[in-house]
Amino acid sequence: MHRTRTFVLIAVGLGLAGALAVLGVVMAHNADFARTYVKDQLSQQHITFSTFDALTEKEKESACLVKYAGQLVTTGKQAECYANDFIGLHVKGVANGQTYADLGTQHRALLAKVATAQAASDPAVPELQKQLAAVSGVRNTLFQGETSRGLLLTSFGFSDLGTKAGQAGQVAFTIASLLALVSSGGFAIGLRAPKKTARTSGAADSRVGDHELTTV
Repeated sequence: MHRTRTFVLIAVGLGLAGALAVLGVVMAHNADFARTYVKDQLSQQHITFSTFDALTEKEKESACLVKYAGQLVTTGKQAECYANDFIGLHVKGVANGQTYADLGTQHRALLAKVATAQAASDPAVPELQKQLAAVSGVRNTLFQGETSRGLLLTSFGFSDLGTKAGQAGQVAFTIASLLALVSSGGFAIGLRAPKKTARTSGAADSRVGDHELTTV
């Protein structure tokens, strides 16, 4: 019975090791796919970091902009740097930190004023239209910047998931190897243990028999 339980546990261990090995292969494949996909997609955009001598003093405060200066954006980390430290920096300076959504209220208010002024043949129409065009231009700039930043951060997120999948795959392979090693060792011990027990039992029976013969 003890030997049977031992082999059942060994079989369970080997089964888990096999399942983890398969999981490791899947995670490794996903990591490789994410890395390759992100690289291909980013390379097609032809986004290049400014060279070091072209960086502004504010941009030089960013360690990653200095690190990647002059390089083509092809990795998730580079995409994150370009999105936050380059585009993000310039977007904040467009409208004193206001976003596309923040300027929506002002834009709608100017649209209403222009419509009202036109209906009343107000001489202020040209000036209101000028203000509306200025706000619209700023909003368009913010929209483009925020959209580009969002897309690059999406690439970074996908890349980061791939990195974590690769790490999970390595952990799965390690645990699978340990389980396989322990199970193999248990199998070897399980084969030897019953034989030793049998020999001990046989020796004991022999001694009992000799004692009985001597007594008789």
